[in-house]
Amino acid sequence: MSDMNRRSMPLFSIGIVKSLTALTARQIRYYEDNGLIFPARTEGNQRLFSFNDVDRLLEIKELIDKGINLAGIKQMLPTREKPAADTLETPIEPEISDKALRQMLRQELMDTGRLGKASLRQGELSRFFH
Repeated sequence: MSDMNRRSMPLFSIGIVKSLTALTARQIRYYEDNGLIFPARTEGNQRLFSFNDVDRLLEIKELIDKGINLAGIKQMLPTREKPAADTLETPIEPEISDKALRQMLRQELMDTGRLGKASLRQGELSRFFH
C-alpha cells in the first residue's frame, strides 16, 4: 500500500480529531459544511477522518489564527472535489458472508497447523479460534 493511500484512509473519529487539532466538533462540522474537508462516512453516518483531513484542519486552524477569514482560506487552499461515494467503497471482489470468512480463516488455521507450516496470519488468527 502506498503512503498516499495510507494517508487517505479514514481512521479517526471526530473525538480523536478534536484532540489532535484542538478544534471543537462544531468547528470541524462547519469546515465540512463549507467544503473545506470531506470526511468519509460509515454506514451509521459517523464521520471518519484521514491523516490528510487532519493535516487540512491544522492548516485551516493556522490560517484562522493568522486572521484570515473563511473566504480567504477557500481561495488559498487548493480546492478538492468531494469524492464520489461509489469510488470509496467499490468492492474489488464479490463480498462473502462473515460466516464464510470465519470458516475460511478457521480452515486455513487448522490446515497450516497439520502441515507443520505457519501461515503469515496464523499468529493473528489464533487469538480468535481457541
